[in-house]
Amino acid sequence: MLSELESFYEKQEEPVRGCLLALRSIILDFDPKITESWKWRLPFFCIPKKSFCYLWIDKKTKHPYIGIVKGGLIDHPALVQGDRKVMKVLPIDPNEDIPIEMIVEILEMAKSFY
Repeated sequence: MLSELESFYEKQEEPVRGCLLALRSIILDFDPKITESWKWRLPFFCIPKKSFCYLWIDKKTKHPYIGIVKGGLIDHPALVQGDRKVMKVLPIDPNEDIPIEMIVEILEMAKSFY
């Protein structure tokens, strides 16, 4: 039987599933201290027990995004605040190449707060 975390990825349709799994790998490969867990009904990534980022799917576009917990402290043109007070998100189009270098750059910026 699949865990809720595994089930989240499995129930997604392509190309969103493949995109989410690639984003998951990028985040986990970014730093060996990052762990993944199921919090607030979504995949959450922590740096030694501190919330770092999460993956989710935009309700309107149906595109995945990386939510950056300390995103409000980061000034990067690709991050979107929307009506969020603290967090910012990095939208990812699952039909295009994943911008790995930009993701790593933003993760580096976020990591500086931990």
